[in-house]
Amino acid sequence: MNTFRTRLSRRQLLSTGLGWAAWGWSESWAATPKDTLVLAQALDDMITLDPAESFEISTAEIMGNAYDRLLRVDPSNPAQLVGDLARSWSVSGDGRTYRFDLKPNLRFASGNALGAEDVVFSLQRAVLLDKSPAFILTQLGLKKDSVRQRVVQTGPLSLNIETDRDLAPSLVYNCLTANVASVVDRRLLLSKEVNGDLGHAWLRNQYAGSGPLKILQWRPNELVALERNDQHHSVKAPLTRVIVRHVKESTTQRLLLQKGDIDVARNLSPQDLDAVKALAELKLASARRGELMYLAMNQKNPHLAKPEVREALKWLIDYEGIGQTLVRNTAEVHQAFLPAGVLGASAQRPYRLDVAKARALLAQAGLSQGFKLSIDMRTVQPYQAITEALQQSLRQVGITLEILPGDGKQTLTRYRARQHDLYIGSWGMDYWDPHTNADAFARNTDNADTAATKSLAWRNSWQVPDFNRRVEAAVMERDAARRARLYQDLQGDFLKLSPFAILYQVVEVAGLRANVDGLVIGPTSESTHLFNVRKR
Repeated sequence: MNTFRTRLSRRQLLSTGLGWAAWGWSESWAATPKDTLVLAQALDDMITLDPAESFEISTAEIMGNAYDRLLRVDPSNPAQLVGDLARSWSVSGDGRTYRFDLKPNLRFASGNALGAEDVVFSLQRAVLLDKSPAFILTQLGLKKDSVRQRVVQTGPLSLNIETDRDLAPSLVYNCLTANVASVVDRRLLLSKEVNGDLGHAWLRNQYAGSGPLKILQWRPNELVALERNDQHHSVKAPLTRVIVRHVKESTTQRLLLQKGDIDVARNLSPQDLDAVKALAELKLASARRGELMYLAMNQKNPHLAKPEVREALKWLIDYEGIGQTLVRNTAEVHQAFLPAGVLGASAQRPYRLDVAKARALLAQAGLSQGFKLSIDMRTVQPYQAITEALQQSLRQVGITLEILPGDGKQTLTRYRARQHDLYIGSWGMDYWDPHTNADAFARNTDNADTAATKSLAWRNSWQVPDFNRRVEAAVMERDAARRARLYQDLQGDFLKLSPFAILYQVVEVAGLRANVDGLVIGPTSESTHLFNVRKR
């Protein structure tokens, strides 16, 4: 039986300002308690709390605060890795066996001891469950039929991970910083196991971690409640609890922040950021993220399967105009699939709004009379405004764009099932290595609907064997300079040929009350740390 609380009582909710009436917006609530951090942000993409299955941006941040893994990215320098549970790590001379030694006296939030058997169980479990993010580990050669032989305990606090080939060590280490590599409580999960599911059904809305914060409750489209984990081996969070409220509207977030009903607003528009900046009792925190906003074109649509149409759509986006208005100060124009700051990132930006060029390309494709498309769009800003701007641009060349709105879960589900024409959304790096985005955007080794690995290229039914080969060559290159050149060349060809229009790189700007210190916005979602925050 789990020894910590998994549900908040009504009294607890009221004590943190989260009374039932407040959820219904019927009244304002009192200023947040000094021992509690309250954030407002859009949480409508959250689907599961199991780190072996979770693959959404909002959930990644929760996992990064609630679960430990062998290694973490240093938010101030993402090229630098730091030990989380690992005390030391090394790779063998042949580049295939990775050894890890754990720190002593580790414990889960449940009170159970944390040792090498838990790390081994967690990595094996993620591969055996084979959910969406499992490919991050299977690409290392950790397959269902071999993972028990390749991930092995060598002592109470030591383990080995054996890859199936000589990979760039930076790739292997960075993969182990991803959420899918989070370490879960073996004893607790096996006590919840049903029909050999390794505790998966239970963990979808429960908690079994050892991170600085522990998850008390998740109420979909309402809130996530976390509490300081006093069992944590290193960080002792200054605050007792963190409450993340689901609030989609930027103006609502700003008003709550101004009144002191929340401490941090995470999804503010450029206009609301201007209002926050003008108030002495508020301040801003910002950081460039390894997150891209992009437009995807499903090749199952016969019009979008024509290269001239794909390129025409890229010339129908007002990158600069939107950048100076709808995403001003919150995103930077960026058109390559590697974000700035990552090894091999390209600064190429060949596309701009050019209606005449788009019209000529459509004529070459035999579609000068226009046609109809639909776009799946998450109903949050700035995606709504960007989509409406795109709709107007397409209308100039005779393309009628039907907007299909939905929350994050709805639009992602349709997208992952390849049921879209166009999709607009964001992609955050799973780990700080160029392969994660190259593998997602440019590689598709099996285009069947039943494929085991379903990359972004697969979601859009796009497969180029030469790109698959080049992605594989880059991940095998151990010389960093040569590896960077391989990715730069690949991005140049991708820009013209792919069914993706990369739009912007996200610059997250959060609004904070002036008494809030220590919020770390990381380059990846899981490196955005809430557990260091203090309130004066």
